[in-house]
Amino acid sequence: MSNLGIAWTIAKKDMKGITSNIQVWFPMVIIPILIGILFPGGLVVAANFFDSGQIAQGKEDYLLNLVEKMKGTSLYMALKNFSTLNQQVVYFVVNYLFISLFILIPVMTSSVVSANSFVGEKERKTLESLLMAPIEIRTLFLGKLLSAFIPTMAITLGTFLLYGIVVNAAAYPMFGSLIFPTGNWFILIFWLIPILSICIIFLNVIISARVKTFQEAYQLGGMVVLPILLLMASQLTGFLFLNGWVLFLMGGILLAVNLWLLQVISKWNDRVVLTERQI
Repeated sequence: MSNLGIAWTIAKKDMKGITSNIQVWFPMVIIPILIGILFPGGLVVAANFFDSGQIAQGKEDYLLNLVEKMKGTSLYMALKNFSTLNQQVVYFVVNYLFISLFILIPVMTSSVVSANSFVGEKERKTLESLLMAPIEIRTLFLGKLLSAFIPTMAITLGTFLLYGIVVNAAAYPMFGSLIFPTGNWFILIFWLIPILSICIIFLNVIISARVKTFQEAYQLGGMVVLPILLLMASQLTGFLFLNGWVLFLMGGILLAVNLWLLQVISKWNDRVVLTERQI
């Protein structure tokens, strides 16, 4: 069997094991449902049933000030084309504000799956025999990478489709047209998220070298949520808007980080070193 075939076999074994651990599959189910269906659907349905004054509840000045901070951007022009405050709120939230929230899906999924993939071998006492198997370490790492990356992208793409269906179906009566997706979402899904997911998987490889249990790895890996919360706060305050250029730049920075992390991990390409580190 070729190295790629062996890596795929390792990945399939790990992906099948996801369903047997509720700590792994529960966050992978509940978070996409909340972010991809319930939150956006509830927002748009509420906007359809309440007038501008009710949904804004005196926050018109805040929104107007926020819109003014976007002057000169494509988002500013898009919002100015809408005649009601409800339309502006819905369009801004589903196409821009929810981006930072949506990023939580691949972040949490890749963290959970990769933590289980690497540290899970320690907990099951199968790591040493796996390291002693007649396969290249690069092949082992590739299999582990695929076992986390494939479910992450599958869940992210599936949630993206559901999000689009829910948003467009609920918002069509208000706008009379489809409002999702905008161009920044394609950059998010096909550029930033794959690079971000690989970055988180690499980080979990490194974390796995220092911890002994899945819970420890998951808690440490969960620290990457903090920058996502900062992104959301930056949009709410008008400090930074996640338009296409910003998302592309973020992906470029993370790509450079990935190359550096790969160099760090490549130094462990030795069974003795890995055994000592208990990965």
